[in-house]
Amino acid sequence: MRLRATVAAVSGALALSALALPAAHAADGGSSYRAHVAEVVAQHTSGKAGFTATAAPIGDLDVSFSDFKITKAIKVGTTSKVTTWVTYKLTHAADIDVTGDSVLTGPLIYRGSAEQPENVQGGQNPATCVDVTATTATCKGPIDINPRETDAEVKLRNTQAGTWHGGGLAMDFENDKSAVQFGLGSTLVQRNSTLTVNASPEPVTKGKTLTVTGKLSRANWEDHKYHGYTGQSVKLQFRKKGSSTYTTLKTLRTDSTGNLKTTAKATADGYYRFSFAGTTTTPAVSAAGDFVDVK
Repeated sequence: MRLRATVAAVSGALALSALALPAAHAADGGSSYRAHVAEVVAQHTSGKAGFTATAAPIGDLDVSFSDFKITKAIKVGTTSKVTTWVTYKLTHAADIDVTGDSVLTGPLIYRGSAEQPENVQGGQNPATCVDVTATTATCKGPIDINPRETDAEVKLRNTQAGTWHGGGLAMDFENDKSAVQFGLGSTLVQRNSTLTVNASPEPVTKGKTLTVTGKLSRANWEDHKYHGYTGQSVKLQFRKKGSSTYTTLKTLRTDSTGNLKTTAKATADGYYRFSFAGTTTTPAVSAAGDFVDVK
């Protein structure tokens, strides 16, 4: 398992610095927190049997997570870091100060099973919590996904697009305790998509044939480029000038390089576009309408 390698590489150094981590976190912009998240998750997974993704929290810190709310889909391209904010309720023992300096908590998402996740993404910084009662708090924290990440443990791979599951963790550095809970929700982590359109000739005589071309592409997280998305169903749509509604004229499929080509009869001034409904791995996208003047 990839995360086991992380533990082997960093657990010794992290163990020595664990109690000082809150201060280090403040000084280095979150890299220590992010590294320790990987260690804690690996510590409580490692292919252990006897629990499921809906089980109670695992660990020796008396906390639990609920009301985990995350966006339905996260679109990740090829260059920019994407930050998604998560809110959740943290229930804890009365002697745990979740707003103090010695306790850090945050959300995470993971691909695959809780027992052996393929990839785990967390925030560069921990969540911020507000006490509601002596034993409950509401928390808000980030999930930061960087398509340019070079660390093999958290580097995105194209095969990891699709459904990811939510979790939460908490670390008490003063008492050297931690806990993690899996199966708190789900989201789609998707390879961002683009779609183009061009209708010609322009202008065109009424009743004549227009040729409409375009291309559906999606992000490749491994070479950081956009490539054609092959064999996908795409709709050709038309919006008459003065209208706000697009009507579907026909449905076609992208070719082996993601290209689209079809024809339509010119009937009135208006806008032509291609529209893709999306898949679990790739978000829906519509091209900006291309206006055609009909003479």
